[in-house]
Amino acid sequence: MSHFDADLIIIGAGPAGLTAALYGARANLKTLVIEQLASGGQALVIDVLENYPGNAGQLDASGKILSGPKSGYEFAMDLHRQAENFGASFLTGFASSLKKEEDVFSVYLSDEKTLKAAAVIIATGSKPRLLDIPGEKEFAGRGVSYCATCDGNFFRGKKIFVAGGGDAACDEARYLSNLTDKITIVHRRDSFRAQKALAERTLNNPNIKVRFNTVIKEIKGGQKVKSVILSDTKTERVYEEETDAVFIFAGTVPQTQLVCGEINVNLDENGYIITDQNMAANISGLFAAGDVRSGAFRQVVTAAADGAMAAHKAAEYIDGINSRNKN
Repeated sequence: MSHFDADLIIIGAGPAGLTAALYGARANLKTLVIEQLASGGQALVIDVLENYPGNAGQLDASGKILSGPKSGYEFAMDLHRQAENFGASFLTGFASSLKKEEDVFSVYLSDEKTLKAAAVIIATGSKPRLLDIPGEKEFAGRGVSYCATCDGNFFRGKKIFVAGGGDAACDEARYLSNLTDKITIVHRRDSFRAQKALAERTLNNPNIKVRFNTVIKEIKGGQKVKSVILSDTKTERVYEEETDAVFIFAGTVPQTQLVCGEINVNLDENGYIITDQNMAANISGLFAAGDVRSGAFRQVVTAAADGAMAAHKAAEYIDGINSRNKN
């Protein structure tokens, strides 16, 4: 396979891509990871990664806590170093299109460079879903945010609205509650979708007010956010309240543009890549892992498991190609 730039190319360096890189390199594959921004993906915005197995922090001999669980950033940096130590290489770039001819994948980068590999893992993840309401885009970066750990400190002691009802909304609201006691979380349904422990913690937090059956209809302001227009989904009452910031956690959109062009990959009705239990897509040699995959439980631990399985099966696929070429 000397004519390839890599045996295995992994596109995306979140927990799924980084774990795939680690396992690919350990399998003695020439492994290359392409990432547009920075390693870590959405894990970078996790303040405390408290639900990853084994990440409980450190205790001294007496049981006294020396340090708590790692942050998502610390965890991601450890994964990156670990993958590099096993021999994986990293390239900063944007993969704009993908093609397969016979047993060769071609990954086209935005700088007009083309890289060839025997197998590819798509681990491009997802991005925050917009509410798509008036004022959201206009006030992005001026009071509208999708990352509490990135922007929360700008609103210490201020009034904040949080939109959403899943794990991310509850977790990020908890983080913000350490910065201010003026948080209101609104959710369009009559109960949270978050895991039970997260939901109960949010409901019992004295710094967080919860309004179910409520949606944000508009974000208003001048140079920065000043108020929100709210609507009660049951009574249809519309009213306005002052606020300094709106943090939005309304789900995610899969980053699958790469497989919607030259290469015909099967997607589900929401645009996520359909795979089998081996993380294999409908095109041989192409795998998907993490948040971009259909049916995934979108957690760091399952993204890592996806990445390990994808790399393992990619190695088996490449071994099959090598054996076939020898015969």
